[in-house]
Amino acid sequence: MKDLRYLLAAALQGLVLVFGMSAGAHAADAGKDLVLRGDAVCTTCHTAEMTPHVLEIGKTTMGTTADPRTPSCISCHGESLKHRDGDGLPDRTFDKKSTTPIAVRNKACLTCHQGGERIHWTRSPHQENQVACTSCHSIHTQHDKVRDRKTQTEVCFTCHKTQRAEMRRASRHPIAEGKVVCSDCHNPHGTSGPNLLRRDNVNDTCYTCHMEKRGPFLHSHEPVQEDCTICHNPHGSSNPTLLKVRLPFLCQTCHEPNRHPGTMPDPTAINSGLSNFSTNKAVIMGRGCVQCHADVHGSNTPNNDAAAFRH
Repeated sequence: MKDLRYLLAAALQGLVLVFGMSAGAHAADAGKDLVLRGDAVCTTCHTAEMTPHVLEIGKTTMGTTADPRTPSCISCHGESLKHRDGDGLPDRTFDKKSTTPIAVRNKACLTCHQGGERIHWTRSPHQENQVACTSCHSIHTQHDKVRDRKTQTEVCFTCHKTQRAEMRRASRHPIAEGKVVCSDCHNPHGTSGPNLLRRDNVNDTCYTCHMEKRGPFLHSHEPVQEDCTICHNPHGSSNPTLLKVRLPFLCQTCHEPNRHPGTMPDPTAINSGLSNFSTNKAVIMGRGCVQCHADVHGSNTPNNDAAAFRH
């Protein structure tokens, strides 16, 4: 009986020693940061084995510890004391099922990401429509799709389905080839211009690439000076050169066909060679107004008449 008591006491001491060593090792691990400064309190549980995606932040600019501006886990998720004690979620969560108000989530991002291209965020359509930063951006990953020109449009088309359909039309910008992306024309974080355009108006945005249409010209085309989208659909069209309507009908939306009727003339007039056919034939034979008026964006010819525009 006495020997049994000795054995039980020895076993108990061994257990105390083992648990003491384990607790000491656990405490040592808890004091060591793995990715971010001060992340030890989180990485004690969020290990590479249990939640590998969490530690992926070390491969992003958010995990550059050499930069003093680099945030910590607490900077984004809050103190999260209850979560640390195993009771509930962090103070702020950012996943798709998050119950944290969008304004609170975005405020956490705007704490660091202020000014620059985000200076107009507070009045931007995305902010007013309660779009969260993490709806577009992926944080704990090395590859943020919206910042990659090859995959950016996938993110934008998640909401902008009309533009996705237009980009599949015959006449379009080279979006699929990755030569043009949404952010070349639009600033999703807000701008002072319309429709989140990077420039103050549509024309200045178009002139970023289409400089030859800027002018100044001796004779300017009024709709060209006003707004390129009067004639063109920038996201794609079934008509050539992004035109909203085929020629000559596009021209006739403004220019009444009193001098160049757009209807087929009387067959007897054609057969008899009457003069009215000669005034129509450039239009009715499908050649269009631009066969004579070639420089529709503006011309430097000395005379503003049909003969002066011919090439």
